[in-house]
Amino acid sequence: MKLILENIEKSFAKKHVLKGASFTFETGLIYGLIGRNGAGKTTLFNCINEDLKMDAGKIKVETEGEVRNPRPEDIGYVLSTPLVPEFLTGYEFLKFFLEANTDIKSPKTIDEYFDMVSMPVEDRNRLIKDYSHGMKNKMQLLITLIADPGIMLLDEPLTSFDVVVADEMKQLLRREKEDHIIILSTHIMELALDLCDRIVILNDGVLEEIQKESLDDHAFKDKIIAALKGEDNV
Repeated sequence: MKLILENIEKSFAKKHVLKGASFTFETGLIYGLIGRNGAGKTTLFNCINEDLKMDAGKIKVETEGEVRNPRPEDIGYVLSTPLVPEFLTGYEFLKFFLEANTDIKSPKTIDEYFDMVSMPVEDRNRLIKDYSHGMKNKMQLLITLIADPGIMLLDEPLTSFDVVVADEMKQLLRREKEDHIIILSTHIMELALDLCDRIVILNDGVLEEIQKESLDDHAFKDKIIAALKGEDNV
């Protein structure tokens, strides 16, 4: 599968956020989407997910040589602020989701799904309102993994996890990337360098891939920072 963005534009009042953003994302890779605060990373995700209407441009999906418009089931969006039903327990939420989505491929038991994200047994029957922010994020990510969309948009998904859980989630995403396009928005450069196969910069409303080539991590960080500053020699 390919996700093809062509000249995406989006403005809010007089602020022109996306100015012809174009890029092609491919299955089997984790892309790190990096940009300054306010650069438009979440706006871009919202356009892809059709939560915002674009001012101009096209978003297409290519599968097996067929180019078409994205379908809702193609895209999973994990928000930076998790939206989960806090009046349910984690177990009740998963049970409801599985009963409402009978077309899930190769369904597992509820406990097997919890095991995927290393959810402690003692937390599975607690009310979600009593979960930490990180645990709510874990539930939101788990629902996306169960739905199994071809394209996964992850908006700052790992920043609320402690070091151990963040490492577990990184291993999980590495396993999932083979059959998915994973685009991870982050402001943490070390996370992008550690987890992502490709680095894409959103700067001044356009997308640009920064090639790592043979640079060491320190030189690559300098190259990213220079790109975000808009320096001409990058």
